Amino acid sequence: MDAEADGGEYIVCEGERGDGVYFIWEGEAEVFRSITGDEESHTEFQLKCYDYFGYSTSTYIHHANVIALSKLTCLVLPHEHCSLLQKKSIWSTDKSLETCLSMESILNLEPIEVDIFQGINLPDAPKSERVFGGLLIGQALAAASKTVDFLKVVHGLHAYFLIGGDFDEPFIYEVHRLRDGKSFATRRVDAIQKGNMIFTLLASFQKEEEGFDHQEATMPAVPPPGMLWPMEEVHESFLTNPLLPRTYRNMVATGKYIPWPIEIRFCEPSTSTYGIKSPPSLRYWLRAKDKLSDDQALHRCVVAYASDLIFLNVSLNPHRRKGLETISASLNHSMWFHRSVRADDWICFVIYSPVANNARGFVSGQMFDRKGELLVSLTQEGLIRKDRSPNPPVTSKL
Repeated sequence: MDAEADGGEYIVCEGERGDGVYFIWEGEAEVFRSITGDEESHTEFQLKCYDYFGYSTSTYIHHANVIALSKLTCLVLPHEHCSLLQKKSIWSTDKSLETCLSMESILNLEPIEVDIFQGINLPDAPKSERVFGGLLIGQALAAASKTVDFLKVVHGLHAYFLIGGDFDEPFIYEVHRLRDGKSFATRRVDAIQKGNMIFTLLASFQKEEEGFDHQEATMPAVPPPGMLWPMEEVHESFLTNPLLPRTYRNMVATGKYIPWPIEIRFCEPSTSTYGIKSPPSLRYWLRAKDKLSDDQALHRCVVAYASDLIFLNVSLNPHRRKGLETISASLNHSMWFHRSVRADDWICFVIYSPVANNARGFVSGQMFDRKGELLVSLTQEGLIRKDRSPNPPVTSKL
């Protein structure tokens, strides 16, 4: 079914029950909310061709007004047919995704209001000392991607980690539409938890177009992924490796191993486990364990999620020694997408740390496909320092 309106007419009104999902086919509209207690209002942003509004549940109440700016034609998908929108993509709100640990379930966001989404850290997801930075990057990028027309995909992002997050609390992502042009769109996403902004991301999106093409970067000669050990086998090898302390082997044997949804195969043995100095570089292959849909926005969100895995810690390689305990935390993270990516096919991640100083490490990275084409360039800066936690007091065994 379709809906038409002339300039100045309301399409939906704040406080009314929704009819379904509206897709703008022709014309433009604006979204505005009433100021509480007054009849005055303020414009939030404009909607253009291919934007959509409204949600798929019959109990949904509109939280804003949408008014036509010109003659407007919308295609309306009624509630009873909204299941057609459910697919394996970041656009899905299928609750069954929460029952399995896949990239779709990790990136899945629940719409709260216009340009406001909620994400969670799944209970069975891998955990470290703090919320995984890749989770915030991937989910924030997914939130931004939901507000951009499907012809534009992210080409660059810059993120700042402000304060540590809580594993057990949901993340609220507020998307700010900074610019919508013919070729480019810009979004800012603030991640909020318990009323505090813990993370912010600035992302630029571009419509695909023909242009100049060259590449000077060369992928290093590395073994193909089929010749390398999966992480599960590497983990198993820790149980019997005589080079590792007995206490570490016992910890591995008794601890619960939770695999990442990203498959990793190291191109050379990692020395970080052994507390041995090594060059500030690392190369490994990665890919999503599950087959993904052809949604390019989804693939770029998955790559953004994976980009924070074993990235900053490469800057610690020249400083490792047995018994050294360290603290590390990402401060900022930047990515530039040069070509389309397939996150469910093997990607070679080449990492190098040119400098560390003043308790900060800096790393740069390049991601190549199996043909050697440069897909993504990355940088990150983070806190790295010795762990100053006091040693537990020695108690007498007598």
